[in-house]
Amino acid sequence: MSMECAICGKKTARGNSVSHAHNKTRRTWKPNLKPARVLDKNKKVIRIKVCMKCFKAGKVLKAV
Repeated sequence: MSMECAICGKKTARGNSVSHAHNKTRRTWKPNLKPARVLDKNKKVIRIKVCMKCFKAGKVLKAV
């Protein structure tokens, strides 16, 4: 599975790490994803990766 949130679509971001001397090297920022058992629209339990921002916002309904 990829590093992508199933709810909001947040993915790995890419850019430069810039030192004090302004040297640039490539780096990545990965989203804070956690595997979760959630209920879909048909009240069926599925396993997806969800970012913690979506968890805290209440965008997913956790299966018990």
